[in-house]
Amino acid sequence: MTTLVMDASRMARTIARIAHEIAERHRSLETLAFAGVRTRGVPLAQRISRQLAEIGGVEVPVGMLDITLYRDDLMRQPVGPQPLVRRTEIPFSIDDRRILLVDDVLYTGRTVRAALDALIDFGRPKAIHLVVLVDRGHRELPVKADYVGKNLPTSLEQSVQVRFVETDGVDEVTLQGEAS
Repeated sequence: MTTLVMDASRMARTIARIAHEIAERHRSLETLAFAGVRTRGVPLAQRISRQLAEIGGVEVPVGMLDITLYRDDLMRQPVGPQPLVRRTEIPFSIDDRRILLVDDVLYTGRTVRAALDALIDFGRPKAIHLVVLVDRGHRELPVKADYVGKNLPTSLEQSVQVRFVETDGVDEVTLQGEAS
């Protein structure tokens, strides 16, 4: 069973709200930078950055973070094809900046842990704030998002799928599976 949680219009409103929350909490947008977790954290970060440019007139830079080699389950995968490693592209110094780490879904917290490890390899930010479109719960690590588009309680059997036009040809969030 698939349930539509957000359509394109709702996603756009949610992203605009997140951008406004960021603008309200940060007096100066000049010290901010985004690090989007590949794959779907990147278009989310780019969209929030564009919204901030409209709100505050400041272009907040966006970098792309690949966490493949930082995952704690990399060696637990069955022997098979090599993991797909993409480039991390952080075209700015993260030293003394407030980094907005962006991902589409917050679940166990393990992706965030891997992203933090990857990000710290690039320098020492002043602060790191977590931005997610959907928080579905079921944390295994002590991780909490600073900015959340939607809290979506789920069962362990369900999955949340976020799709962006840039990566999937459509903007939507769906919930798949039966609630237990």
